[in-house]
Amino acid sequence: MGGMLGRVLVRLGLVSEGDVAQAISKQLGISFVSAQELPDSMPEVEGLSPEFLRAHAIYPLRVEGLDLYVAMAVPQDAFLLKAMQLASGCRIHPYLALESDIEKVLAESVEDVSEDGDIFGDGSDGIDFIEHLKDLASEAPVIRLVNSIVGRVIDLRASDIHLEPFDDGLHVRYRVDGVIHHGELVPPRLSAAVSSRVKLLAHLDIAERRLPQDGRIKTRVKGRELDLRVSTVPTVYGESVVMRVLDRASVRLNLEAMGFESDTLLRFNELLARPHGILLVTGPTGSGKTTTLYAALSKIDSDANKIITVEDPVEYQLEGINQIQVHPQINLTFANALRSILRQDPDIIMIGEMRDGETAQIAVQSALTGHLVLSTLHTNTASGAVIRMQDMGVESYLITSSVNGVLAQRLVRSLCSHCKQPYEPGMQVREQTGLARFADPDRPIYRAVGCVQCRQSGYRGRIGIHELFVLDESMRRAIIDGADANVLHSLASKGGMLSLYEDGLRKVAAGVTTLDEVARVTQDQTDA
Repeated sequence: MGGMLGRVLVRLGLVSEGDVAQAISKQLGISFVSAQELPDSMPEVEGLSPEFLRAHAIYPLRVEGLDLYVAMAVPQDAFLLKAMQLASGCRIHPYLALESDIEKVLAESVEDVSEDGDIFGDGSDGIDFIEHLKDLASEAPVIRLVNSIVGRVIDLRASDIHLEPFDDGLHVRYRVDGVIHHGELVPPRLSAAVSSRVKLLAHLDIAERRLPQDGRIKTRVKGRELDLRVSTVPTVYGESVVMRVLDRASVRLNLEAMGFESDTLLRFNELLARPHGILLVTGPTGSGKTTTLYAALSKIDSDANKIITVEDPVEYQLEGINQIQVHPQINLTFANALRSILRQDPDIIMIGEMRDGETAQIAVQSALTGHLVLSTLHTNTASGAVIRMQDMGVESYLITSSVNGVLAQRLVRSLCSHCKQPYEPGMQVREQTGLARFADPDRPIYRAVGCVQCRQSGYRGRIGIHELFVLDESMRRAIIDGADANVLHSLASKGGMLSLYEDGLRKVAAGVTTLDEVARVTQDQTDA
């Protein structure tokens, strides 16, 4: 399972937590603080959020001028000490305390602050209830149930697991190929225990049930390494938990295998080869934007280029690339990280997402000073990215000077090769949908049927459809003149750009997907 030696020995029952603490205290020369010595009221320290303290088992003892005295479960962690120093502006003096003691006093301080009562209305407040939840979550039936829920993602090829509490129990749902499917129903008596088990695995605070939390679980399922991104939010009936599955074995960091048509891929590679400028990938959440950027980075020679990424979170580790995880709770934001990495002499910068005007401004300045910047943006169309940047406060002349191109992307479900069925839709349908432009009249197209191989869905896996918007001279003039997204899109289409829908029709003509699927995925084609 891994972990610090002391914690592993405690888990195995070979030594007590107190014995390990005393040994570490002597080894490090750091004073030990018992549970009785921890003050009942925690001093407020500006810059240190309660979430940060709980996540890292830290309890402030007292503040004396610019000196901050803290009890820590891991006082030898240099990163935490530096983070606290930067966030608080104080000199940090660490003391050693038992993790269980720190969690207890932090939980007590949370209970003291709560005057409105428990929003879940289960009438069971306090430490006793938290301990009861921990005991329940550690029992064999709950452990087996959670393992089976997570284990199903391999067979189902699911990308997300949803645990949603309602009055009749915990509804388990799986997202497969972008579509939600119902799973099992966990009885109400086990709902809280299952959620708590997931929170324990993700190292979240199970005492905190009123605020959203984020964590991560690394596990091995059926011989596959799985990384689960865990998000919890409070609802009327309890905590809703979503686990995003990052399966390293199934990710395809290969542009050729991701559905790019040859002409689109050729122009995209030309944009990647430029020495400086901004290349954006747009689309809604879950449309594969980050995977496309990872695949683009994997094509670039990391030996010949210094590549730095700023992400939230770092989804996959890439060889030879410096990846930075943002930490908003210690003020390591996208903008602050970008300012620092420009002093690291990078050739290529990847920004996980342009979320605000400050990040966009720094990205533009980076592009203008000789860096290639790759990033994602939440817009429906490629041309809409220009308008979104203007909304963020970036001047039109800076956009035209820095942005090289924008790739809009969606994922459509691929037809199951075992059961897809050819049919003739008729000339009227071909004309109305625009399919006649891409498929010969005598060439059949395919419909989804369903079989054992695809679990009766008719589809198996997903593939990308793309719209590549390149900023040429005519486009730059239109942007300076204040053209809106629709005008820019029309201008790009006249210049040969195929829309997402048209690229989808090419996939239909090739027998890869269906007309219904392309229509479902591209129905949001407006940035109005």
